[in-house]
Amino acid sequence: MYEQAVIPVQDQQTFNAVKAAIELSFSSAKVQDFLKSLDRSKLRVRDFEQVLTAGKLGTAASNSYAKLSDGDRGMIREFYLSTLEKVAPELRAKYLKVYAYY
Repeated sequence: MYEQAVIPVQDQQTFNAVKAAIELSFSSAKVQDFLKSLDRSKLRVRDFEQVLTAGKLGTAASNSYAKLSDGDRGMIREFYLSTLEKVAPELRAKYLKVYAYY
């Protein structure tokens, strides 16, 4: 069975700021607005770098992410991708273009 290795975070404060921005965007109160915003901008939810660059997670998140080490960035991307998979199936179906792989 696969078990993800535990890698220590180098800049905990900055890491937590970016993680909090992701959690806020995917919170039940905001996720629909977040997905609608991606749809209007013709962005794919799985393209983390473009979502971040477009400011969809907030400008502070983009600036903070740029300060992180490569290892911390990788853990943030992994957290983002695992979080987007937890969105309710009804919303994923509603925003199918945002979730599509093409």
